Amino acid sequence: MIRLPFVALFVAAATATAAPAATPSPEVLRDAALDDGIAWDIVEGLTTEVGQRLAGTEAEARARDWAVKKLKALGFANVHVETYTMPVWRRGIETAEIISPYPQKLAVTALGNSVPTPAQGLTAEVVGFDGMEALKAADPSSIRGKIVFVNHAMAVQQDGGSYGEVGVIRRLGPSVAAAKGAAAIVIRSIGTDRHRMPHTGVQTWAAGVQPIPAAALSVSDAEQMARILAQGKPVKLHLTIGAGPAGTAQSGNVVAEVPGRDPKAGILLVGGHLDSWDLGTGAIDDGAGVAITAAAAKRIMDAGRPLRTIRVVWFGAEEVGGLGGDAYAKAHAGEKHVLVGESDSGADRVWRFTTSSGSPQSPLIGRLSSLLAPLGITRGKDPAHGGTDVAPAAAATRSPVIDLRQDASRYFDVHHTADDTLDRIDKDQLRQNVAAWTATLAFFANDPAELAPTTGAAHTE
Repeated sequence: MIRLPFVALFVAAATATAAPAATPSPEVLRDAALDDGIAWDIVEGLTTEVGQRLAGTEAEARARDWAVKKLKALGFANVHVETYTMPVWRRGIETAEIISPYPQKLAVTALGNSVPTPAQGLTAEVVGFDGMEALKAADPSSIRGKIVFVNHAMAVQQDGGSYGEVGVIRRLGPSVAAAKGAAAIVIRSIGTDRHRMPHTGVQTWAAGVQPIPAAALSVSDAEQMARILAQGKPVKLHLTIGAGPAGTAQSGNVVAEVPGRDPKAGILLVGGHLDSWDLGTGAIDDGAGVAITAAAAKRIMDAGRPLRTIRVVWFGAEEVGGLGGDAYAKAHAGEKHVLVGESDSGADRVWRFTTSSGSPQSPLIGRLSSLLAPLGITRGKDPAHGGTDVAPAAAATRSPVIDLRQDASRYFDVHHTADDTLDRIDKDQLRQNVAAWTATLAFFANDPAELAPTTGAAHTE
């Protein structure tokens, strides 16, 4: 037996029982994040070195490879891809031209899951409707064999609430038109801009409906169509859509972690979606979101090991139906999640936070409110919904949910368009997002108290 000097024994015992070194406070980490450069580096690299990332395509596969290398280089642990198989849809030729009474070309793009027109295109009379309710109420005999056009007026709102109100036209309108015998449908883009960039987006066919070509006109061209229809003359449109289903392929979620000191303390799940639509480079939707949440987790990791594990997930196949979120929920159903949240509304500043928990009056929420207030963030009273990617996991585990709501006043100008590019991101507002998420994650990752699980399914849109 080797006998150590008394001093050596004292030092060894003290080392063995010493508490982990204190990490900087959430306030300190918050303020330091206002000078963050990590998020910009991530979103710049993703949009420049990969570009568009349509789900299920070779481009999304390249994005996953890029993401794994990036997250490992940043120092995250347990970086891996969780794959799943999905149906693939690809875009093709897309043109629209009024044949009569006033011949002219229109800017158009196919909606997700559209089927193609005949190769030579489709020519038919246009019948117009001012909103979804008018389409639902229409007599099928007025629609059969025609091209349906649905107009609307989407308002600019800070909380983006109008997207949920008019988005139903894109999500359900094609199925309603098809069920009434329409030859095709074109809608006014779900956007708040005044340019000639049409907005794509997913729609899903209702059971038993025979799919038809489905597309969106730019806001400017939809207004032109409405003016022409208002004159009361028959309008004929020639529409060519080459998009359609393309078999099955692999997608996947890229997972990385900041391991916590206590594996039993639960997981903070954060992230965004790696895939994008194929018109732009997916900078605000959702390159910014994956960059913001990863940058926040990285800053906490560099400050010291937190109590709880922070799991960063870059979800795949969100745009085409939230497939990555569903796959994650199934794969991790048995794990304890103490908080879930995602960033998926662009890169403009966070202005409000909301939560869903079984303990809405918890002192934790009050303390978080004080922590975020210096960033200009107030507490909202409506429940958090979590977003498409994390809502399935929240519902399955009844996990508390947090939304850090970004200013959506500009978001729907470029959402799902060819204008979704890196130059749309304001660096100062991007840093404010990182600061908000850094403060939030640092707070919940290191406080031993927990929010109570929700009493029911998470709120979703």
